[in-house]
Amino acid sequence: MKEKIIKKATEMFLKLGFKSVTMDDIACEMCISKKTIYKYFSNKEKLIEEGTEVVHQKIHMLMDEVVAQNHNAIAENFEIRKMFKEMFQSFDHSPAYQLKKHYPEIYEKMMANEIQDCSQLFTQNIEKGIAEGLYRPEVDIAAAVQFYYTLIFSINENTLYEKDASELEAKALEYHTRAIATPAGLEELERQLTLHT
Repeated sequence: MKEKIIKKATEMFLKLGFKSVTMDDIACEMCISKKTIYKYFSNKEKLIEEGTEVVHQKIHMLMDEVVAQNHNAIAENFEIRKMFKEMFQSFDHSPAYQLKKHYPEIYEKMMANEIQDCSQLFTQNIEKGIAEGLYRPEVDIAAAVQFYYTLIFSINENTLYEKDASELEAKALEYHTRAIATPAGLEELERQLTLHT
């Protein structure tokens, strides 16, 4: 039952907003009593916290699946972006923006996890791209990773509408790739831009 509550509540939070969905709304939607929800979660914040953790795990499982498909480094980034776009396209408002605005403590905790995981993923991607001759070998990997995730997270936490955030993320990916690509990498970038527009 706990997993069902998390699943339904998270769907509702993402679709309708973290602030606007009440425990009554969740109970009503699931045809259960509010008391049943409180049996598992002492308050709405706990439910949001567990829900965001489930979303975090799902995102990283999907990212791992994309990486396992063994695309070249540039194609891999475009495939990951496509995955995010498909995952969040049905939402009007950016979930990250809402979470930061209404539940900053939960947001900070989630971001600490995201930064750690994304740093690892972006580092592996750059190392892979260098080995493939698509990224320049002299790239300062740590700096490039920090620049990129700072850009991406800043876009998500400061952009109200998901559609706007998605468009800016596409531009950030192009910007990031151009900054570190070799001539062969730039050719691959142009190919990916044609495929994904």
